Amino acid sequence: QVQLVESGGGLVQPGGSLKLSCVASGFTFGIYTMSWYREVPGKEREFVASISGTGGTTNYAESVKGRFTISRNNVKNTVYLQMNSLRPEDTAVYYCKLQSRGIWGQGTQVTVSS
Repeated sequence: QVQLVESGGGLVQPGGSLKLSCVASGFTFGIYTMSWYREVPGKEREFVASISGTGGTTNYAESVKGRFTISRNNVKNTVYLQMNSLRPEDTAVYYCKLQSRGIWGQGTQVTVSS
């Protein structure tokens, strides 16, 4: 069955960097758009970034443009989120999503704090 497993979260100081990974299985990874979302308790889950199957098209939320980069490796069935210049307001649980089927991973916690 389809499975998405995120990793790479943790505690980082403001201004620091983290790279999240999402390993996919159970479907033909290279033909599907993949996305990253994040959720803070008490708020709706929000879109962060997406990438087309070939990697040729990316989209970002305004709040992360210029700081975050989404990429993918279709040989490793993995999508990444490189997060730089992190801010306390980036603190959230980050989820990977197989966009067209609405399937989510379990999430990984990112905490930005001094």
